[in-house]
Amino acid sequence: MSRESERPIILDGGLSNALEDRGHDLSDALWSARLLKDAPDEIAAVHHAYYDAGAMVATTASYQASVVGFERAGVPRAEAERLIASSVRIARDVRDSFTDGRRRLVAASVGPYGAMLADGSEYRGRYGVSAATLRDFHGPRLELLVSAEPDLLAVETIPDADEAEVLVGLLAELDFPAWFSYSISGAYTRAGQPLTDAFAIPVIDQVIAVGINCCTPDDVQAAVETAIAVTGKPAVAYPNSGESWDATARHWIGPRITPASAGAAAPLASDWFSAGAAYIGGCCRVGPDDIRALAKALS
Repeated sequence: MSRESERPIILDGGLSNALEDRGHDLSDALWSARLLKDAPDEIAAVHHAYYDAGAMVATTASYQASVVGFERAGVPRAEAERLIASSVRIARDVRDSFTDGRRRLVAASVGPYGAMLADGSEYRGRYGVSAATLRDFHGPRLELLVSAEPDLLAVETIPDADEAEVLVGLLAELDFPAWFSYSISGAYTRAGQPLTDAFAIPVIDQVIAVGINCCTPDDVQAAVETAIAVTGKPAVAYPNSGESWDATARHWIGPRITPASAGAAAPLASDWFSAGAAYIGGCCRVGPDDIRALAKALS
């Protein structure tokens, strides 16, 4: 099939911002994972909104969900494991409620170790823990998510090549399809490693696409080109809205740039697709209306 006749797979946008727009306070350490326990129907409503907007993939509410995180919040281990697995079931039930014949997927979100720490470490990496600690954290959670039967894993917002090494080893053992995306700043991971080195790590058969998320849209094009040059795989790209958080004033500032925003002559995502991004969506502050515009622009 020629590149011109193909279409990208449209991903969803941010889960947390969509839940906040529905009136939920996500300020505690569990973040959106808390609603797996307290308001699963609200998570389902957001998945439905993104599918309805044209997304072809729902990313589960498991990014910040971990047994240790739930246990710290007073949730017993068995219940924590059930809640993590339920993130996939919720998304699958919503997907299966559509009867229009369109192909839709469920990607089980696998966030970094730093997300569990709830201190911004996912944007720094360099946690100061051993590879064995990272393996003990990620391994059981990956197994729980795979057992719930998603279509694939979304290993996302990984800030550090050292953590990537651990995750890629686990993915090879599980032998389950996944996309793998780093959180980046310019041509480097958030931990400061060159993307040319970082992208070489997830070059295994189980990883179907390699790229970036939770970054500024300005960083996407070059990163997509680098990912494809290094891996030979399709790229995945789902940046933030381009805004930044003013911690003093406690509000978002700066221009809003989404994948459907206009570039020189077309939506930015058109350039990303032309460069080889096969999976395109949004992350923080990108909502259902933005995904609807993206789906329309790339239809």
